[in-house]
Amino acid sequence: MPRRSFPLQGRMRWLFLGLVLLLVLFLFAYLLECTPPADVSLVLPGLGGESYGKDYYRALLQEQEEHHLSRAASLKRQIAQLKQELQQMSEKLKDLQDWKEGLGVQGLAETKDQVPGDLLEFLHSQIDKAEVNTGARLPSEYALVPFESFNSGRVYQLEMGLTRHPEEKPVRKDRRDELVEVIEAALDVINNPDEEDGQEDDVPMQRQAYTESHFTEGLYRTERDKGTLYELFFAEEDSNNFRHVTLFRPFGPLMKVRSTSVETSGVVINIIVPLAGRTDAFSQFLHNFREVCIKHDREVHLTVVYFGQEGLREVKSYLEKMSREENFSNYTLIPVDEEFSRGRGLDIGARAWKKGDVLMFFCDVDIYFTRDYLNTCLLHTAPTDAPSPSVSN
Repeated sequence: MPRRSFPLQGRMRWLFLGLVLLLVLFLFAYLLECTPPADVSLVLPGLGGESYGKDYYRALLQEQEEHHLSRAASLKRQIAQLKQELQQMSEKLKDLQDWKEGLGVQGLAETKDQVPGDLLEFLHSQIDKAEVNTGARLPSEYALVPFESFNSGRVYQLEMGLTRHPEEKPVRKDRRDELVEVIEAALDVINNPDEEDGQEDDVPMQRQAYTESHFTEGLYRTERDKGTLYELFFAEEDSNNFRHVTLFRPFGPLMKVRSTSVETSGVVINIIVPLAGRTDAFSQFLHNFREVCIKHDREVHLTVVYFGQEGLREVKSYLEKMSREENFSNYTLIPVDEEFSRGRGLDIGARAWKKGDVLMFFCDVDIYFTRDYLNTCLLHTAPTDAPSPSVSN
């Protein structure tokens, strides 16, 4: 029996090998049949296609060299033209710098008649292009150049996104020197007002002397083809008013645009808070509200729109306790028997105001704000004649 099994195993091995070879031949025939034909146009010259001689390649290289020489000559002409324009502009800026140094520190406050006419016209055209006095229609929100905020020690940038912290501290030396120069120029403007600032009737002995300590905040933005616009605010002593100075640097010396007074006294801020439950968070909110709003300035109104009945009595007791302890009654509690909706609550709170012009601050119970933030809201808002606002959820 063992001797008979060897021939049988050999036959099975040869049969299996034959089947494998047959399968390989079948696959090879399939590949030859289904492979697309080669693109003759992709064959390189001289490699399976039409052969070219040395003259062809020499002519091709000569054509490419002539193209590059023509391109280089065009770029040289453009560079020469730009150098000429740059030299002319440098001469104009040098003349303006010499004029400014001749006037000394009061260069921003002196008359503009001493400036060369063509240069002054150019600088004013840059101011008009930079939307200092009037805005311009933009194709989309992506064309908008945002402002960056700064104070004496920090710069808050908007272009960092979520990758970096928006606060830059300490400020870079070059940027710090630039902002210090801007603050000093603004102080010179408001401490030495001219007739167009509307302070010529003030008695010099009674006029407030502004220093860097009065500087509260500033805004600036740089447009690549126009220059840098600066908006600076200085607090007035013993009042809630501010001085607003606008400066512009058209890639040259600083220019004064205007200096005005911003009156914020008498403007009521209506803080509208939609709420449902969360009485502990509301208690912390009221503590901050006392410190920032009531003890510093009572020209505020608190509107609480409360949804549901659970916790309403506790919220009402918190408000009554604050009213007794601080002698403060400028608050409104509006109970709403509906499901909580922040947009609906803001809309109800806005429509409940019937006492004339007011600055509405749509707030949340978790928001911690400071007096500086409220001043920023006052400085960068303006009254409108629009109908009562409607907030959608």
